[in-house]
Amino acid sequence: MKSILIVGSALDAQRVTTFDLSSFSKCVVINNAWQLTDNWDYVIYPDDMPQENCPLADNLKVTQSLITSREYVPVQNHFGGFVYAGGTMAFTAGYWALGALKPDVIAYVGCDMIYPANKDIKSHFYGRGEADPLRQDITLQSLEAKSVRLMALAHMNNCMVVNLSELPQSRLLFPRVSSEIFLSKYASATIRDEYNVSLDMSMVKNVLQEEASLGYIEESGRYWESEEMFDPAKLSAIDSMWLKAFEKNL
Repeated sequence: MKSILIVGSALDAQRVTTFDLSSFSKCVVINNAWQLTDNWDYVIYPDDMPQENCPLADNLKVTQSLITSREYVPVQNHFGGFVYAGGTMAFTAGYWALGALKPDVIAYVGCDMIYPANKDIKSHFYGRGEADPLRQDITLQSLEAKSVRLMALAHMNNCMVVNLSELPQSRLLFPRVSSEIFLSKYASATIRDEYNVSLDMSMVKNVLQEEASLGYIEESGRYWESEEMFDPAKLSAIDSMWLKAFEKNL
């Protein structure tokens, strides 16, 4: 089973240091998460990532690669574009992994997008970070809906998406799988047995058709530069359709 681990920067992501990463086919780290382990294969980050926070190209192992907008924008467009997928790196990393690596399963850790209201409490492994997915953005009106969309597109490409988080809450609606089970030698059979996501594929087809009819595509990926072209109410209605396609699981 080809499995991809995607690592975010939440406090829960620190558990990756206890994982046997050789159990995964590839490890994709988002933004600053490359600092958690030396054993990643890809680091994916946006164009506005401060240069001082990026790993130095000269220090990379031969097995490591930097994934920037040059690589992930074409893959994201293949799956419908940022406006529908959600303009935050947790989802961008998922779609890039789905399209570029063609896995059987994608496992997330440290990407729950739950932030403490108390600003004195650490939100990220490196301290207090910006709650980027919670910013005012027409593509992020429902993080839950966007997670259902990724799960549905993955399903259509013969891929499962799971969450290894141990937090009590998550904005991701992916099925939870314990890291112990995932990392066991029996993981392949166990995950397939436990992966019981019931999607209304008729509704999935309808919502994808609705997306296509709206035609909200910005090929450059810089959708915020054309934001006036997109109707937030119509995007909210599409989010509702995605949630309805998954509602029997809620």
